[in-house]
This record gives sequence, C-alpha cells and structure tokens, in this order.
Amino acid sequence: MADIASKTDQIPVTVLTGYLGAGKTTLLNRILTEQHGRKYAVVINEFGELGVDNDLVVDTDEEVFEMNNGCICCTVRGDLIRIVGGLMKRRDKFDGIIVETTGLANPAPVAQTFFVDETVRAKTRLDAIVTVVDAKNLPQRLLDSAEAAEQIAFADVIVLNKVDLVSADELAAVEAQIRKINRFATIHHTTRGNMPVTDLLEQHAFDLQRVLDRVPDFLTHDEHEHNEDIASMSFEVAEPLDPEKFQAWIGVVLADQGGDLLRTKGILSYKGEDRRFAFQAVHMMADGDFIGPWKAGEPRVSRLVFIGRNLNRPRLRRGFESTVAN
Repeated sequence: MADIASKTDQIPVTVLTGYLGAGKTTLLNRILTEQHGRKYAVVINEFGELGVDNDLVVDTDEEVFEMNNGCICCTVRGDLIRIVGGLMKRRDKFDGIIVETTGLANPAPVAQTFFVDETVRAKTRLDAIVTVVDAKNLPQRLLDSAEAAEQIAFADVIVLNKVDLVSADELAAVEAQIRKINRFATIHHTTRGNMPVTDLLEQHAFDLQRVLDRVPDFLTHDEHEHNEDIASMSFEVAEPLDPEKFQAWIGVVLADQGGDLLRTKGILSYKGEDRRFAFQAVHMMADGDFIGPWKAGEPRVSRLVFIGRNLNRPRLRRGFESTVAN
C-alpha cells in the first residue's frame, strides 16, 4: 500500500445505510431532486422504493436513470461491480457515487466491493459510510437488533433524523447511546432528512485529521466504552513508522481478527516521507493512499482507530508501537 501513487482522479463513493423507516429514502429524494449544484450517481436496489415522480426520470426503460437536476440513478438488478464499471463510462457526468444499502442490514458487503475489485478500487475511493438513525425508535432497535449497533459502528457520518419527535432529554440520551458505540463519527441532527448535501458527501471522513480539527481531544480518552460487545479504541505513536513493518503487522491483525473488526482507519507518518498516509479497512479488506503533505508546524503523529468486537487494547497498542522505524 505504501507504493500507491496519489489518486486525485478517483471518484468519491458514499455508502448510505440505515434501518427501514429511519428516513433514508427522504434523504435520497432530496439528493436526487434538489438543485444543489452537484451531480451524483445514486445506486439503489429498487428504483420504485424512492417514489420519485415519473416526470423527474429520463430513459425510464434503462438501468441507469438521469434525473432533472443532472444526477444519475441506477438500479442494482445484478452485480454492483458491473454497475460501477458502467458508471465509469459516464465519468464526466457526475462528481461522486452514492450507494444505498436497501435490504442489507450490514453495510460491509457493499463497502468491501470498493476494496476487493482492482478496477473499481483503482477508479474510486470509499469516502464515507453514512448511517441514517431514527431518533425516536433507536433505543428499541438497539434492544431487538444487533445489526442496528453494527450500522452505527460502521459509520463515519451519522444522520440522526426525526429529532422533532423526541424531547431534548430523549435526544441527549439517544446521542449518548450512539457515542457508546462509535465515539468518532460526525453526528448531524435532522428533521425529514433536511441537511446540506455538502455536509453529507465528499467528506474524506476516514481522514482522522478532520475529526481532530473539530474535536482536538477526542483521542485523549484512553478508556473505551461499548454497546453490547462493540468497542472503539484509538492509538497514537509519535515516532515515524516503517511502512513495511506496519503493513506486515496490520496484515496479520486483519487476517486474524478481520471478522471482528468493523472499521479500521488511521493517518500514518512514514519515515522519510513528507506526505500523510491514510489507511482504512472494512473487516479484512484494506486500502491506503498518500493524501497530501503534512502542514507546516503540524505534529507528525500516527493515529490509528479500531472499531469492533473482542479488541485487546494492550496487544493492539504493543503491535502498533512495534512498527516504529529503527
């Protein structure tokens, strides 16, 4: 991964997940119909579920639909890789891709698509996993569905929807539940999915520096909280890392614990390299790339976050520290 060249022409991909009734369809309708000045390819499982009026759709007999605001809408009747490959032929017609995980309780299979296929991986980058959450019904969902917690744990961005249906105390309690599962995701409060598209898409959400810019002390809490058995842990190393040591170590970790690791992401400082290296993984599927130079005066500290089950903090810390360059 360390030898990968910077891929500035890669198309950002947002994976949108959320339970039925959370408000995901309303959010998608806004993206597909509002004049937000951007063009997106939206890949969904069944076009009919969106409920978009027929007069908003062009070429309705085709698998790829063009909306009146310039967005493209696709139905997944077959292979997601094939759909994405087809979209690449229209590369100049959109700014990013949104993949909705309708019918999939766990966003991992869709997210992994953008790691496992070399062609897709070369032309796209997983920008963020966005989870839409029902503020009113989340407490019950966490009680009756383990998948609800997994959707939150996977998220880089959380759209906490239907906040108009709960009191201030209820909202605070729901957000506290979310934070117990995932301390690192950005949370947006919305009613009927009303939020700027610019706060949802093209976020470079795996870039921990973005989080640190907003919440400078978010890595200082050494204890981990958990919901059921999902935990989030973060580590920091001040010395430059040896890329070969890091890749060898993280490869073993993902091979041994990939089933339990929902998300792994970090910003790394490699010895002799002036650029920041962004690493991220979904289960066992990993990817990484240099994302630009360190800023003047910025501490070149390597930070790594694990979100998953059965995490051994001392072992992960020792392993990460063992990748320091000699």
